Amino acid sequence: MAKELQTDVAIIGAGSAGLYALREVRRAHQDFVLIDCGPLGTTCARVGCMPSKVALHAGAQWAARKDFAAIGVSGMEQLRIDLRLTWEALRRHRDRFTASAADKARSTAGEKLLDGRARFLEPTLLEVACPGGATLVRARSVVIASGSRPVMPDWLEPVRSRTISTDALYELDILPASIGILGLGAIGLEMGLALARLGVRVVGADLASTVGGIIDPVIAERAFERFGKELPLWLGEKTSVEPHGNGVMLRAGDREAKVEMLLAALGRRPNVDGLNLAAAGFALDEQGIPAFDPETMQIGDLPVFIAGDANSDRPLMHEAADEGSIAGYNAAHGISGTPVRFQRKVPLAIAFCDPDVASVGARLDTLDADSIIIGNADGGDNGRAVILDGAESLLRLYADASTGQLLGGAMVAAGGEHLAHLLAWAIQRRETAASLLQLPFYHPVLEEMLQTALQEIVRQSECKSPYPFGLTPVADA
Repeated sequence: MAKELQTDVAIIGAGSAGLYALREVRRAHQDFVLIDCGPLGTTCARVGCMPSKVALHAGAQWAARKDFAAIGVSGMEQLRIDLRLTWEALRRHRDRFTASAADKARSTAGEKLLDGRARFLEPTLLEVACPGGATLVRARSVVIASGSRPVMPDWLEPVRSRTISTDALYELDILPASIGILGLGAIGLEMGLALARLGVRVVGADLASTVGGIIDPVIAERAFERFGKELPLWLGEKTSVEPHGNGVMLRAGDREAKVEMLLAALGRRPNVDGLNLAAAGFALDEQGIPAFDPETMQIGDLPVFIAGDANSDRPLMHEAADEGSIAGYNAAHGISGTPVRFQRKVPLAIAFCDPDVASVGARLDTLDADSIIIGNADGGDNGRAVILDGAESLLRLYADASTGQLLGGAMVAAGGEHLAHLLAWAIQRRETAASLLQLPFYHPVLEEMLQTALQEIVRQSECKSPYPFGLTPVADA
């Protein structure tokens, strides 16, 4: 006989979205059950944002030795790196981040943390397969925050023994001498560069014609030129793989390379296929995802909400936090009312490649070319960027031609993570190029690239001022 629980809100998944949902449910003083089949610890902490940044930092430190001769340092050729110890240090960092996230889930949920795998019997009735037997959970509302897992397509089966996912990469005891990266989105590009900078021979391949998900063709060309100096980038062609001795042979067009191992960085798949959604009455799209409102996170008119990687809409940690908060709030407060619609924040995506690749706000391919102005800033014209070996940086801002209001931007830039945030804040505040130029810009700083691009927009804008850029006359008393 299955044990049965009744609660106000059942949350499936104790990752970032689930924990933010839980925060809102607790703030509303609603009863809850948090269900997770483990291991605890968010995707970001365990296999995503955090360990990848540790790898990038280690790679940058090791690669920096090559530049020391320019400032008079000698003897760098005598240095050696033990990549086993490098990866052990990475896992120690990773384990600390993961333990913190897991401890938060345990301490916040307490005895209401249910260890098991959930599936829907009805929209508000769950069956949870627990170690001690099945438990039925009947809730007034449900939040699906079940996360995602790496895509591992069937065509890789012939080389499966030599292929690892992005989740498994950090578990390697010994890094290979050579590796092929299949997929050069943000994580594939980041890890390809990190490994290359640590001395691993890397070949990167993607069916897409750009790296890092870049849409702006001018930024894409600059990124290809910059990162192509560190590893071969096979873009725009299908790459075949086949076993070859003790490794794998990659072929694309007239290019081929043998590597010891493959890293499949081909995206992530939402963990919803095991939730029994169709049988429980949910309408699903062709990917098996239920239709939901991105401003409420509600699925149809059901008291069920979906957040984070589980809905595959904006699979980024900061978006998962917002979506989890929206879902949790509406799951708790919507029990007795209509769900609240929340304004979503300006889209912001960053690949921490050094120089960073970033996209902010509206993408170029969504804008009318005849209605916008594009302001450019080149790192070669920015003193601070030149000093920081970032002369190859490039920033492009998109603004409304009639008003000068900023709409979006893209960049491959030294310090891009910071420039992108400033730009996102400005876009969300509906700033114009002229209004931003009224703010102070120190010298020499990377932020002057923003100033340069803004000035170019003002020069082209239909709204012209007779006064110097950035200066406003004092109003009469």
